[in-house]
Amino acid sequence: MKALLFHGKDYPIAISETKKPKPVNDQVLIRLHHAALNHRDLWLIKEQAQHFPDGIILGSDGCGVIEDVGEDADSLLVGMEVVINPSLEWGTNPVVQGDKFKILGLPDHGTFADYVVISKKYVFEKPEHLTSAESAAVPLSGLTAYRALFSKGRLRAKEKVLITGVGGGAALFVLQFAVAYQARVFVTSGSDEKIEKAKALGAVGGFNYHDAEWVAKAQKEAGGFDVIIDSAGGDQFNKLIELALPGGRIVNFGRTAGNISDVSTRLLYWKQLSIHGSTMGTRDEFLSMLDLMESRNVKPVIDREYLFDQINDAFARMEKGDQFGKIVLKIK
Repeated sequence: MKALLFHGKDYPIAISETKKPKPVNDQVLIRLHHAALNHRDLWLIKEQAQHFPDGIILGSDGCGVIEDVGEDADSLLVGMEVVINPSLEWGTNPVVQGDKFKILGLPDHGTFADYVVISKKYVFEKPEHLTSAESAAVPLSGLTAYRALFSKGRLRAKEKVLITGVGGGAALFVLQFAVAYQARVFVTSGSDEKIEKAKALGAVGGFNYHDAEWVAKAQKEAGGFDVIIDSAGGDQFNKLIELALPGGRIVNFGRTAGNISDVSTRLLYWKQLSIHGSTMGTRDEFLSMLDLMESRNVKPVIDREYLFDQINDAFARMEKGDQFGKIVLKIK
């Protein structure tokens, strides 16, 4: 089968021929039709120092059809079109992942391949209202967004929400989920075009963070925010503390702008703010996320679809940061 084998950050990535996996025990063999990129894949390619002589297949998102099953999996699953939950071995504590937690696509082989084998407990029937490409775009970003907004941010209807760096997959899912939940949503971006696209998806307003006065403009227009969902971190994080309303909740799940360098401690305690870190989510959250999407007819925003052998072009687009929505690969 064809697969993108990753050997380490100092090795070029390329599609190679490798042995087709065989399901054992409770595993299923999925013939993948679509996969999707995440910033995690890009960071692994750029930062992973470990060398993998035999190669690791990256990719956390995928949708396809079950072609074969192991001896402990029901043969009736064969032929089912499924989407994969990439949040593996979470553990028993819903508050935080356990020591065995891992994300599909390293250390386990992922979805940038013709086939993937995975335990049956991580596969779910494809949502009826979504195409294969749309379904592949959901798992990692959708789950991340759902946990950040609802489990950590504890969003309530009619509250004001600020989403930083709109344009990436997870931030757009936060936008769509919050709008579906009848929140008043505002966004930030370095692109006025992306802000306008976010408004078309239901955002009330937006602010360009390249504008030195964006915080003052946000204060004037919105008056502050109950929930702030941030995927950037970096030097501007302290501005989010300024913008949070008393009792507000700030949730971070990314570091596209680097480490947080400054926090106004006085505002933090005086406003009685809560700052949460969030990563991926539980099986129950994954199911709740799919239910929300089906019940509210939420469809992911697809930025661009590439053929599998164009994967380097797909990564180049993600690294450039021009995308608005998920970048999807057509495997077969």
